[in-house]
Amino acid sequence: MNRSAPEPDPTDAELVQRAQGGDPAAFAGLVSRYQDRVFNTCYRMCHHQADALDLTQAVFLRALEALPRYRSSANFFTWMYRIALNLMLTDRRRHRRRRTLPLDASGRHTPAEPAAHEPDGSEVVRRQETAARVQWALDQLDDEFRAAVVLKDIENLNYATIAEILGVPVGTVKSRIHRGRLLLRDLLNEERTAVDAARTPPA
Repeated sequence: MNRSAPEPDPTDAELVQRAQGGDPAAFAGLVSRYQDRVFNTCYRMCHHQADALDLTQAVFLRALEALPRYRSSANFFTWMYRIALNLMLTDRRRHRRRRTLPLDASGRHTPAEPAAHEPDGSEVVRRQETAARVQWALDQLDDEFRAAVVLKDIENLNYATIAEILGVPVGTVKSRIHRGRLLLRDLLNEERTAVDAARTPPA
């Protein structure tokens, strides 16, 4: 018995064309395809789950509103991410330096205490503390460095795509990523030194 091969998933361009023609299911397909990635990037930029959810919804609403003006000569992914980045930076400026981690007197985040059921120094606890420190350090970076590092090191986008999203030359992207990584390293080293000093009992 002959069985027809399954139809391939539609491309972004096909879904966009159908959505522009009034097919709501096509735009829903685009949302389903990218909502997790957009949320992850929003969360890394604002580090607040409720705000990241609101931003993700706002990104797709803005994209839907702007869809009639979208031209197929642009890559839909980068077009949408440019919308996302603009909204994220606007939100970040509005809530400048929102602190979502507990702070000690120095203004640094205090590493979370291990859960009662987790042995001290366990791999799970170490991963949680490392993730908290990295997120804290990311939150200290200026927007231009933070966006570049998040898009490269977390979203794993290539330099050309990041350049298109940010609207800057590839050389500028590379410079921002390099500078951002150096700043992160210095922040993490400084934070680690402060934490170690706080944990060392006085002589």
